[in-house]
Amino acid sequence: MRTSPFKAAASYFALIFMLGFGLGTLRVMWLAPMVGEAAAVLAELPVMLTASYFAARWLTRRFDITSSGDAALMGGAAFALLMLAEVILSRALSGTELAEWFAALFSVPGLYGLAGQIGFGVMPLWVRRKG
Repeated sequence: MRTSPFKAAASYFALIFMLGFGLGTLRVMWLAPMVGEAAAVLAELPVMLTASYFAARWLTRRFDITSSGDAALMGGAAFALLMLAEVILSRALSGTELAEWFAALFSVPGLYGLAGQIGFGVMPLWVRRKG
């Protein structure tokens, strides 16, 4: 019996979010003060995309996500969960308003991070197309 792409999305989000939370903490508290925020985000990005690749590959197989539509749904739902978590954490940890959070996406480090988040969202579809 096939599993819902939403269950796969929740698992994918949870795995990558846990890694991102840990790496993000190190980035903000240790790396960014040394090299700047943009360079720190760029250093974290390949690690997150590599982890996303392996997690998406494993979970699409584990949850039997075989169609492009289900893979796109998995990635889109995981991306939506990630963005929601980002907004909630930003508000809870630093008191950032939604408009401020959205504006920060269009700063240089924010655009690098957004590109990585979009890559995370597309990854399930990409790994399914690769076979």
